[in-house]
Amino acid sequence: MKKILFIVTILVLSVFTTACINNLAVQELNNKALEYMKKGDYENAISRLKSSADLDGTIFETQYNLALAYTENEDYPEAIETFEKAVKLRPDAPDAYYSMAVMYENYAKDLYAGNTKQQKDEQENADDEDEDVKPAPTNPDGSYKPTDEELTNVKEYYNSSIDNYNKYLELATTASDSAEVQSKIEEIQDKLQTLDADSN
Repeated sequence: MKKILFIVTILVLSVFTTACINNLAVQELNNKALEYMKKGDYENAISRLKSSADLDGTIFETQYNLALAYTENEDYPEAIETFEKAVKLRPDAPDAYYSMAVMYENYAKDLYAGNTKQQKDEQENADDEDEDVKPAPTNPDGSYKPTDEELTNVKEYYNSSIDNYNKYLELATTASDSAEVQSKIEEIQDKLQTLDADSN
């Protein structure tokens, strides 16, 4: 009996010690990532936060900060996926919805202007492969002309932005920036109406 009790005690201590070590490692990785983010070194921040999430993917702050780092690095698809993980962990966190709204809005703007990281990479790769590559499509005024698929995505991202701003307002009932956020929603709705009018 003493032997079993001794083994159980060792197992409990091992689990507790491992959990403490993981928590310390996660905290250290998160702190280092925040230092990198403050310096604008989003690649290293992302690397640290991904390692932290690998150790414990159930920590809201890790997922949220990783989503912010992806957003700052203009890696919008990864930001979307990671924000979704964050809000699943803490669905009552208004700041997560606000940040996600800003990210979707920026993604829509960048996609519409041909300025997403993916669009730039595709153009650079095309330039490297063939000197006779057609330039990106443009409007008569010389601005980038999004494809029909891109335009559909722009509208989807603007709508997602509105949804997330509304969720923020729903959760942050005493937010001091409510009027500003409501104005932002109306601005995006106007953009959507303009996009709809232009595509008809």
